[in-house]
Amino acid sequence: MDVGGTLGIAERPGITAALVAASPLGARDAVRLLRQRLHTAPAITDQLVNEICRALRIPPTEFPRDTAAAPLRLFAEVPQALERISAVRPVVTLSNVTCIEAESDRLKSMLSPWVTDHFPSCRIGYAKPDRRAFQVVASQWGLHTRQMVHIGDHWECDILGAVHAGARAIWISRGRALPEANRLVRSNVLVAADLGAAAEHVRDLCMRRPR
Repeated sequence: MDVGGTLGIAERPGITAALVAASPLGARDAVRLLRQRLHTAPAITDQLVNEICRALRIPPTEFPRDTAAAPLRLFAEVPQALERISAVRPVVTLSNVTCIEAESDRLKSMLSPWVTDHFPSCRIGYAKPDRRAFQVVASQWGLHTRQMVHIGDHWECDILGAVHAGARAIWISRGRALPEANRLVRSNVLVAADLGAAAEHVRDLCMRRPR
């Protein structure tokens, strides 16, 4: 399960947003670069800062070194939805996040007892939509990715990433129109307005009654 945008929203923009805003690169290109280099790093070193800033075409002084993790504000439906999902299957998180903002201990406290483990990209070394991110989670649980259902709000990272890794996916739409998708994606993706609706899909999948 994804975190930001799926379980809640950060109370203020984080490091990624600040770097994207500072870079002359297009937002999509900057974000993809940061997923690959910053979100997969276990620590932020001077060398990493210099490499990232050079790739983003900004001076190293633009890197927000003193930024603290912004608190995550859970959506209202999340506690009840997590309780319902965890009653039928184990729940873990899989998120793209910097090592400064991962806050695994805080997430454990907020999402206990429904969420069993957390797999931030900075811990596993891979960021969605890289299929290896999903494979790491599956391997940790002794599963094949086809036995997984990933829930998220980001079409490229959460949905395309999960499907290309062989997993089922539930897209949290929050009123957005369904993006164009090929047959493979359409056949492996369910759509839910929010996590409460996603919980219904999960229960139906577990009972082998796809919606």
